[in-house]
Amino acid sequence: MSDPSPLTRFSDRVADYVRYRPSYPTALMQFLAQKTGLGATSAVADIGSGTGIFTSLLLDRGAKVWAVEPNADMRTAAETQLSGRDRFCSQNGTAEATGLPDQSVSHITCAQAFHWFDPVTAGREFRRILIPSGWCALIWNTTVREASEFGAGYDRIRSDFGTDFKEINHENQPKERFDTVFGSPQWERHSFPNFQTFDYAGWKGRLLSSSYAPKVGQPGHAPMLAALAELFARCQRDGQVRMDYKTELFLGQLTRPS
Repeated sequence: MSDPSPLTRFSDRVADYVRYRPSYPTALMQFLAQKTGLGATSAVADIGSGTGIFTSLLLDRGAKVWAVEPNADMRTAAETQLSGRDRFCSQNGTAEATGLPDQSVSHITCAQAFHWFDPVTAGREFRRILIPSGWCALIWNTTVREASEFGAGYDRIRSDFGTDFKEINHENQPKERFDTVFGSPQWERHSFPNFQTFDYAGWKGRLLSSSYAPKVGQPGHAPMLAALAELFARCQRDGQVRMDYKTELFLGQLTRPS
């Protein structure tokens, strides 16, 4: 079984995570800049920042970014890549206890991470560190299963072989989790197209970067890779396969107790 703790379950998957996880589309970053003023005057807490994929895009926008990540291996990977950028600050913390000062950030971002958080405690912490006019953005890359035979087959492989895929899949979150962290149902939902194109080695690495994918020596590992190889051979064109995503954004300003 996968490590049940969200704080440690990615520790032995960092290299694949860095190489094979998708980034986020330019259209999303442009929308955040236009809607929330994200830019050079922004101070951002990127919570559950992992290996720094979204942190890097925030830095590209000129923001000062506190990358808040509790997993030491993932945090080290981000520091290795980003420590030379003078507006990058690495922070050992969780969504529920960031360690940041009161009202110290104008934006909170959580990319591919919020489904691991406790929404009540995290929402309380978000209100503590965010300025009253600040913004909270929850973001995921979600596979578009119906876009292609490969997308549908890849989803079946994750479902059939993933140790706890159904339990931790971010698509299964009830609306009430979002209402809880935002403090009301007045948040917005937006979607932006995104995709990845890989050869077989890339898709193998992408699958193995997932915490629910059985590792070498675990039950299901060999048949999972056999199923992936068969699917890739059937769907590839010139040795490549494309996966389409929708990058989903849940955006709002946090309602505060009166």
